[in-house]
Amino acid sequence: MVSSSNVSTPHPSFSEYTFPSHRLRALQDGNKTPLVLVACGSFSPITHMHLRMFEMAVDHVKQGMSDFEVVGGYLSPVSDRYNKAGLASAAHRVRMCELACDETSDWLMVDPWEAVQPEYQPTAVVLDHVSHEINHNLGGIPYPPLSPPHPPANLLTVPSSATATPRKPARVMLLGGSDLLQTMSQPGVWSQSDLNHILGTHGLFIIERSGSGISDALAPLKEWSDAMGKNWMENIHVVRQLIANDISSTRIRQFLRQGMSVQYLLPNVVIEYIRERGLYKEVEGFKESRASSMPPLRREV
Repeated sequence: MVSSSNVSTPHPSFSEYTFPSHRLRALQDGNKTPLVLVACGSFSPITHMHLRMFEMAVDHVKQGMSDFEVVGGYLSPVSDRYNKAGLASAAHRVRMCELACDETSDWLMVDPWEAVQPEYQPTAVVLDHVSHEINHNLGGIPYPPLSPPHPPANLLTVPSSATATPRKPARVMLLGGSDLLQTMSQPGVWSQSDLNHILGTHGLFIIERSGSGISDALAPLKEWSDAMGKNWMENIHVVRQLIANDISSTRIRQFLRQGMSVQYLLPNVVIEYIRERGLYKEVEGFKESRASSMPPLRREV
């Protein structure tokens, strides 16, 4: 178990940034496309629901998307320029996400790139960043080549450069809750260019929440997609919740301000971190108008 005691709060710095890749997995089936999931959000604080979303998406891929294999997952906390009620500093949110991933997962990672930016970054830009780091800087995801037939005994040894592990480019997709889909369907919230890039180039996994109108949210997106001659719908994957889980960061902050227990709603190491640093005790300065899992909005033009 990871402990938050005697761990100082880091100060995110762009000059010290290194893309985390230590938990990326090699592709097991060379015939499939490696898939990397990215969740953008406030994570103030991170909850078990945020972590659970990744596991549900993995099950969805295994059961219904035979062409893909999940090889990695990233949480990308928004920067302090997001200007959202209840937003703890980027340093605290990044550290809580790191502690949660270290304690609960062997494959999830935290990418602090978005959090350390001096200006707010649209979600489309964040997805492009992750894709560039993995596919350009790392050269893609390694995968085992098909076993060649046994060579003749007198065949010369193949040079090592020719036997290097092959790599495949990864597909990077956005992961979020149904409230994210609802914001995308509201005119003027997201720019059409960003929506087209996210839903056309990358893709979207949506975790259904109880009481959410998935069909109503999909309708305007289909209309806009058809008007542009695109097919966004094939890149939107709705993941049904078999066990309802509506834990939200907003409700967690309310509990903390009221002195109520949040045990079993957050990873223990995150609860300890919040307690030691006295986070979320202040009354939030203004009413929240955006859902806790919602990523940055449209790019200003």
